[in-house]
Amino acid sequence: MSTLQTLSRGLDALEIISMQAHGLTVSDIAADLGVDRAVAYRIVRTLQSHGLVTRTSQGKVRLGAAVATLSRRFAPQLMEVGRPVLNGLADETSATSFISVADGDECVVVMVEEARGQALRVTYQEGARHPIHRGAPGLAILASRPESASDDGAVRAARRQGYSLTKDELQDGATGVSVGLEGIRALSAAGLEASIGVVVIGTLDTETAVRATKAAAAELKELMHN
Repeated sequence: MSTLQTLSRGLDALEIISMQAHGLTVSDIAADLGVDRAVAYRIVRTLQSHGLVTRTSQGKVRLGAAVATLSRRFAPQLMEVGRPVLNGLADETSATSFISVADGDECVVVMVEEARGQALRVTYQEGARHPIHRGAPGLAILASRPESASDDGAVRAARRQGYSLTKDELQDGATGVSVGLEGIRALSAAGLEASIGVVVIGTLDTETAVRATKAAAAELKELMHN
């Protein structure tokens, strides 16, 4: 197998993986590529070593967080329009605003903005990770996926409401609200699942937070389509 053929198969694997939100097994990838399982396994291991894919505890292969980094470098529009939207959201809610993406069984924060004059700050930084089933941002992403029999009550509630709301899940005293960012072509093209939200230590005006976060999600979708 030549180097160019290996690269081509690796890129083909990334495209195949990006089309399946719930992930694929190595055997699935081997079948789609038309190669032996051992070859597919080496391709997955190589992509995984660069953070381009990740494997869940169930052995499913999904896109990794490094794809988000490449996407931001390729499409600076996200950074350009995302920061002002997050700044406005943080100031309106007096909370920390953020955008997160799914990375296997985890949720990764890729952009954070703090509200001006915020007294107590949440320890939420770009690159921070947490289990996708815990916390508002991960629940919002799960709720954006097609309905599944494995969905728990929190995911079903978030899907029904159009937002997720959690308290004390990731940090004592923290309340968070998040909304899924499905339907943005630039993210879908990169195979990314994302959410936008706010979190605060102490009291959060949840009615304002929900309204403002939904509006910020709609604004970001509109700006990213332009």
